[in-house]
Amino acid sequence: MKRWIDFSLYSSVKIGPLLEVEVIEEIGRCEGLQVIGHAYNLLLSSQASSLAVLGDSFEGITLEDGFLKVGAATPSGRVFSYAKRENLRGFEMLGALPGSVGGLVKMNAGMKSYEIKEILEGIITARGFVPASELGLGYRSSGIDEIIFYALFKRIEGFRGELLEEFRLMRSRQPKGASFGSVFKNPVGDYAGRLIEAVGLKGVKRGGAIFSPLHANFLINEGGASFEDAHWLIKEAQKRVHEAFGIKLEPEVVIL
Repeated sequence: MKRWIDFSLYSSVKIGPLLEVEVIEEIGRCEGLQVIGHAYNLLLSSQASSLAVLGDSFEGITLEDGFLKVGAATPSGRVFSYAKRENLRGFEMLGALPGSVGGLVKMNAGMKSYEIKEILEGIITARGFVPASELGLGYRSSGIDEIIFYALFKRIEGFRGELLEEFRLMRSRQPKGASFGSVFKNPVGDYAGRLIEAVGLKGVKRGGAIFSPLHANFLINEGGASFEDAHWLIKEAQKRVHEAFGIKLEPEVVIL
């Protein structure tokens, strides 16, 4: 099954072409396909191909052997609401992090020092169950190179309302508008936003895209931004920061 997606409407940054994508409805190897989730940290060119989304059969929450089994297409907000209702800790950040469960697990999403890996038991891929200890989960990264169909989470009592408020406050202070969220991972001992500002790119605009004047590590689509606009800013930031500081900024954004 296939469907057409207009990525200028679908992606969080509102950039991208109209593309036909595969809809995956059952577990299988699906070799050569790139699952794009809800496209929250994705920059697509007109040359992107072999894209896929998980179908409705991979959306939902069930209990299995004492763990939460969550379909990888399930929105983070749905999991957050369930965890809050059931008084489960570790899910508080999902009240401030948009995206699909599969995408959040694959990038080991987090806020501050809190990460998905703290509550992740493992994932289900075409090979079966893979424990979290084998996933190479690191700072906003993982070693996962196959499609995630389900994630299994630990059930630990004690939802922390104070953390939720802290995360929501952080979110409220971030720049508004169509964006990826953070463009780059913070390098060890420093901040990507500080480095981008230091090389003179804070508030710099290219076409319809701009590094936010409020926080330089946020690239905002002010309207009509193209792939080329956003891609130029990302590459320019990497170039200038490397020349000035010898630091290679690593994108959180996936560019296809």
